[in-house]
Amino acid sequence: MGIETFRSTGESATLRGVGQKVYWAFPTLVVQDSQDLIVLYMPAGVLGKDTEHKPTTKELLSIDEIKITDYQWQRTDVLMVIVPDDSFSTYIMRDTVTKEIDCWYVNLQEPIRRTFIGFDTMDNMLDVVISPDMSTWRWKDDDEFIAAQNIGFYSPEKAREIWAEGERAVQLITKERRDLYKKWEMWQENPEWELPILSPDWQKVNLD
Repeated sequence: MGIETFRSTGESATLRGVGQKVYWAFPTLVVQDSQDLIVLYMPAGVLGKDTEHKPTTKELLSIDEIKITDYQWQRTDVLMVIVPDDSFSTYIMRDTVTKEIDCWYVNLQEPIRRTFIGFDTMDNMLDVVISPDMSTWRWKDDDEFIAAQNIGFYSPEKAREIWAEGERAVQLITKERRDLYKKWEMWQENPEWELPILSPDWQKVNLD
């Protein structure tokens, strides 16, 4: 994972999606940072960066056409539970008003990497949504993922790996590691925490 400096609870960490450029970046608060588990908190209201719109299949092959703009995260408070070396993150998405869990959102991605401003990864487009009680699940953005594969953005081999990782993630979250994830279900943020702020170095692609 590169840099091996662990962060303290309550510390800010910028989480980014990085490929040939930085596609998105959001400030988070560290809940836990250890060799075995990383837990980050992103409350509604944080100011970050995201794509101006969801990239089309054409834009995926021409990154200069993908514009990055200011973005305020809204509606949900997100607790991100990440096992290092896994190719997915598990987001507990909680309505910021009612505090009820909307879903367990599985972000399929490249394994997380440490940087001096926080953590880097890269989305693999395809995601999974698991119901609050973990009884059902569904693919998300599978139509866009198939379209990206059809234009050669993902090779057939890579696409198969990502589909398989999604199914593996569901098995781990709802069964094999269920206790690990369920123990975070009742977690509550420190009321004294303030909104984290995006690092001024968010746009630098290489932070090794």
